[in-house]
Amino acid sequence: MSTQPATGAITDVEPRVERNDEDGRYEIRIGDVLGGFAEFEPDDSGRLVFLHTEIDPTLEGRGLGGLLVGEAMADVARRGETVVPSCPFVVRFLRDREVPGLQVEWPKRGEPAE
Repeated sequence: MSTQPATGAITDVEPRVERNDEDGRYEIRIGDVLGGFAEFEPDDSGRLVFLHTEIDPTLEGRGLGGLLVGEAMADVARRGETVVPSCPFVVRFLRDREVPGLQVEWPKRGEPAE
């Protein structure tokens, strides 16, 4: 995933989450290291379909996935956009937590998100 190995030195750096529209994803970075991402794709209605979330295996167990998705959902809410959760991690996150102001449209059972 990362072009740089994740090392113990990055534990002293605060993670930051940024939206990367060019690559269609939110990214979590620790310093210059890409720690993970949550991919999204706008559908025909302009909703953001979250497809996949991935955290660097060397960084798992540090809560980065929850931080990444939480910050991404809060940013989507601030922008007034709608989320369609397709990624299992995003689905679990949204079922367990409420994100103030976030508009969620759940895919119908048995139907893939657009």
